[in-house]
Amino acid sequence: MKERSVVGVVLLTLITLGIYGIYWQVVTKLEMVNEGADIPTAWLLIIPIANIWWLWKWSGGVEHVTRGKMTQVISFILMFVLGIVGAAIVQATLNEVVRSGYGRIPGARAVG
Repeated sequence: MKERSVVGVVLLTLITLGIYGIYWQVVTKLEMVNEGADIPTAWLLIIPIANIWWLWKWSGGVEHVTRGKMTQVISFILMFVLGIVGAAIVQATLNEVVRSGYGRIPGARAVG
C-alpha cells in the first residue's frame, strides 16, 4: 500500500469533478489485491447497481488490509453515504496502516 495525502485525495477529487476519486478507488483496489484482497474488476464501477456491489467488495478489501481496524460495513457506509469525506477517512486509516507496517500481509506480492 502507498501512503497518500488525505488533503490531496479530497482536493484532486474536487478539482477533477470526481474523476480522481474513481482513479483513487481503482489504484487502491489494485494495491489491496496485491495484499491478498478479493476484489473484482474495477470496470464494474461504470455499471449501475453492480457498482454498489463492487463498492461492497472494495470495502471488504479495506477490512482485509487494515486487518479489521476498519470493518467492511463501516468502510462501505463511509464511502456510500459520505462520499468524498468517507474517502478521506478511509485514506487516513490506510495511511495509519502503512505507517505502522501493520498492513503488510505475509506472503503477499510487493507492489512495484
